[in-house]
Amino acid sequence: MNRPDTQTLGGTVNVRIGKVYMNLSKAHKKAADYVLSNVFRSATMSIDELANAVGISVATANRFARALGFEGYPQFRAELVTGFEAMLAPIDNLRSEVSRPATSTEIIAGSLTEDLSNLEATRRGLDIESCNQAVKMILNAERIYIVGYGASAFLAGLMAHNLDPFCSTVQSTIGSGGPSTVARQLFKFTPRDLVIGISFPRYAEDVVTIMRQIKEKNVPILALTDAPSSPLAALANVTLYAQTRRQFSPNSEGAALCLIEALCSAVAHQAEAPVHAASELTKFVMHWLYQDPAHTTNKASQAERKLVDVERPA
Repeated sequence: MNRPDTQTLGGTVNVRIGKVYMNLSKAHKKAADYVLSNVFRSATMSIDELANAVGISVATANRFARALGFEGYPQFRAELVTGFEAMLAPIDNLRSEVSRPATSTEIIAGSLTEDLSNLEATRRGLDIESCNQAVKMILNAERIYIVGYGASAFLAGLMAHNLDPFCSTVQSTIGSGGPSTVARQLFKFTPRDLVIGISFPRYAEDVVTIMRQIKEKNVPILALTDAPSSPLAALANVTLYAQTRRQFSPNSEGAALCLIEALCSAVAHQAEAPVHAASELTKFVMHWLYQDPAHTTNKASQAERKLVDVERPA
């Protein structure tokens, strides 16, 4: 997936501006200069927002669109959006939602309903063979690197945290120092290792690039993404899908996290001696876990009383 070129997107608008620029009024030239310098930003704007940004009236902004040969501003913006659809969809959804009267309680309840719907769709879409293969890939790997950027970086970090007790070596991109640093680490990976790629719309170019390089090295890839049309799906050996639709944001990180936690639970279930591993880990980190002194003292006193009762002769 190539990174969009803002100079070519909305190209028809650029061409139209070029053809009529010398004949435009001073105000229209001001609008044209702004659009040419801010293609993506202009594509996200309503007519009021563009007029305010340029410093012209709404009527002048509409006449500017007609001067370029469009029927009006809606047709101008529709042409400008061409090529940006996937990136602008969450913005358009948000604009639509915030214009709808609703209480905070209704918004919160609606958001939770969205997540419930996402989770149910994710559950129904689970593929038995893919789930089993994903667990085996994780447990059989000598080293695991989890790659995610943007919000997915935090998901990668949480996944690494959950897998750590059951896998010998797990790393993630969170706090890694950037894609080039990650690439230096993954250069040493072999077919005995595993790379897990996490990306949801709007897909991070860095994740796709790293997965493409890893595929060339024949390192196994497990992808967590939203649909078979995702650029990660074509690169992965095994893919698990989570529905992450949201009205107020590009994705539901909650639905993605639930899939990750579910997968980690399956790994814990199949891991060798998971109870022993969890017990040893808890014992090791106990010094960093808060314990209520009063509660601890009461527990110790109860244990002592029980011991006395056992040792006291009948």
